Amino acid sequence: MEAFLPILFASVAGLGHAFEPDHLLAVGNMVSRRDSTVLALRDGIFWGLGHTTMLVLVGSVVILSRATFLTSGYFEAAVGVVLVAMGVSRLLNWNKPPDIRPARYQHRLAYTVGLLHGLAGSGALVLLVLSEIRRPLPSILYILVFGLGSILGMFVVAGLCRIPFTRRMKISRRLKFSSILLSSGLCVGYGVWMVAQNV
Repeated sequence: MEAFLPILFASVAGLGHAFEPDHLLAVGNMVSRRDSTVLALRDGIFWGLGHTTMLVLVGSVVILSRATFLTSGYFEAAVGVVLVAMGVSRLLNWNKPPDIRPARYQHRLAYTVGLLHGLAGSGALVLLVLSEIRRPLPSILYILVFGLGSILGMFVVAGLCRIPFTRRMKISRRLKFSSILLSSGLCVGYGVWMVAQNV
């Protein structure tokens, strides 16, 4: 029974995990491109789904095979590169018209970025879980519940990050550009810092 006690807190930990700086910046950058709150919230969900997919896949491999090579800091550096690319792309296309592709293609970026963030964070999470839970099945269950909490967290994050880009806030073109400049600058700056720390 004691082995399952940490699982009870996994969803809360996953919810908090969604509010880490690199996650906030990535999702904030994506939702700033949206003219629809519904699409922004879906971006958050798809980011969380990508993140959870990778956590469960990589986490299962590490737990079952003890493959420590998947805990490399280079994955964190890759996330930094993606943040820089997202920030620069957003600045270059700040006044681009809304995405009009079919719905099934709308959230590929969010899911892909979520996958990469899940790959970068899986090593540390698995090592933490293994220090508390010795058996494989409860460990994998913990990671799955943690991932579900992160999906909920990213839904909330997407909603909060969307506020500066709602129609009411878009009355001023200067305000819109200032918000994009700030979010993109933070995205680039934090991405550069991540690369410097992990290479």
